[in-house]
Amino acid sequence: MIVYLVKRLAAAAAILLVVCALTFAIFYLAPDDPAQKACGKACTPERIEEIRGQLGLDRPVPEQFARYLEGIVAGRSYGGVQCPFPCLGFSFQTNVPVQELLVSRLPVSASIAVGAAALWLLTGVSAGVLAALTKGSWWDRAAMAAALGGISVPIYLTALVLQYVLVVVLGVLPYPRAVGLLEDPVVWLQSMLMPWVALAALYAGMYARLSRTEVIGALGQNFVRTARAKGLPEATVVRRHALRPALTPIVTVFGMDLGALLGGALITESVFGLPGVGKLAADAINSSDQPVIIGVTLFAAGFIVVANVVVDLLYAVLDPRIRLGAA
Repeated sequence: MIVYLVKRLAAAAAILLVVCALTFAIFYLAPDDPAQKACGKACTPERIEEIRGQLGLDRPVPEQFARYLEGIVAGRSYGGVQCPFPCLGFSFQTNVPVQELLVSRLPVSASIAVGAAALWLLTGVSAGVLAALTKGSWWDRAAMAAALGGISVPIYLTALVLQYVLVVVLGVLPYPRAVGLLEDPVVWLQSMLMPWVALAALYAGMYARLSRTEVIGALGQNFVRTARAKGLPEATVVRRHALRPALTPIVTVFGMDLGALLGGALITESVFGLPGVGKLAADAINSSDQPVIIGVTLFAAGFIVVANVVVDLLYAVLDPRIRLGAA
């Protein structure tokens, strides 16, 4: 198990290094002036020259890349302002290290992602498993039709409809606003409900269809027929012999989806006006704050890579053959 974990961590580190190299190339080696991109749209020539010196653009490219990596793993300074580990960049428009902006926005994104994930996992997987067990029934057809509808509707339309119906017409919920869970649990829950439902409506449909397909496939395997032939109760056959192999692709997709959402749900946060990591990225795009855009990219990539490592470890728990084969 330790060898398996070490191999996965080494692969994750290699992937993150590649992501760092790509972001460095996009920011530093593109034809446009990196200092101009870092400074923003309205910037004086004097300020651009100052930023060019702080970024070390007069040095050789390998040295620039080395300083870039050093900042991520050890921190660096920009014009006397210390950017501590992990330094994901420095916003010259706000004079704040990017990771400070990300940390301040992460609680909102985490609240949206975790709550929505729990909702779509519960509803989507439950609906898909029940549809597989009642294949061909009215519930199967209705659940898959609802799942297809949820997948087909754009999330921004779902979000706008929810706000219009629940806030404007019915008045049962207030407009969402950023409130901490410990600060005011009731307002926090009210503010998170619509983003959760909007995201869950999209993802639950995908998980329902995936769960149905995987459970139907597992129920047709020889080991399931053997378990039934031995006289095991149907509930035991489904729970212990069909669901376990069917969980593997669901865990894969769930890890990537949750990791991506922790890196920011750009559309959802923008429509509901919630200041999460996704809204930070959208604002940075509008203001051409390139360091923030690059920092959000690294931040999101880190979450996705970590989520995949966790998924690999869950694989080893769900199916020991994977662990033995990788050792």
